[in-house]
Amino acid sequence: MELPLGIVLKGIDAFLLVFVRMTGLFVISPIFGRRNMPAYLKIGFSFLLALITVNMISVPDLEYYNSIYHYALLIFKEFMVGVTLGYISYMVFSAIYMAGELIDMQIGFGVVNVLDPMSNIQVPITSNFYFIMSMLVFLAVNGHHTLIKALFESYKYVPLGGAVFNDNLMEDIIRIFGNIFVIGFKIAAPITAAILITDVALGVVSKTVPQLNVFVVGMPLKIFLGIAVMMITIPMFIMLLETLFDSMDSETLNFLKDMGQK
Repeated sequence: MELPLGIVLKGIDAFLLVFVRMTGLFVISPIFGRRNMPAYLKIGFSFLLALITVNMISVPDLEYYNSIYHYALLIFKEFMVGVTLGYISYMVFSAIYMAGELIDMQIGFGVVNVLDPMSNIQVPITSNFYFIMSMLVFLAVNGHHTLIKALFESYKYVPLGGAVFNDNLMEDIIRIFGNIFVIGFKIAAPITAAILITDVALGVVSKTVPQLNVFVVGMPLKIFLGIAVMMITIPMFIMLLETLFDSMDSETLNFLKDMGQK
């Protein structure tokens, strides 16, 4: 069996490093990291991308990694570069999960959960609805192409063995983690505000008409109102998703620049 030309010219050690970086993205990214995607498909796609990439990049001198321990450290660094790229996209969907959970707590769906095949955990039903819609928008705007493009572009800023995990990178991780809560509250704000107004109105009605059982009337009213506001705000939610997915490219660039700093 003949080895592909890229592996022969660049060296099996360089190809393995490229392959590891590709694999890191497939561990945590929204589309490629789903648990219901077959493992052999992930490995095969990573191998194909690595085979293409290794012929397109310049491989620096890696001779100073002259022991198996140093080379293992280099593999770990390349894997973390791929995981970091997937982390950025995963955080956007985590904000959507958080928004759905906030909405479910308000409208009374907090005890209704479904199984998420990506994380293999129970998630609120509204979160799952928002996630499916977000995934469709992500595919419609070619977000999966953006992830693959980011992998190819990463070698311009972070060459093989050149990843640096400094304070700037940690600040970026903390900042994007904090943005999860901001984005989640923004998505859930219209429904939360509508339910809050409904609670105030029901409180006034309960004082004005004590004979009315507010608990019996309030629960279906909140569900109806929450679903109605959710349907009304879907166009705005899609516009927000497009903005978030567009900002993923700039966030990825910031992470790559920080990891490539010496």
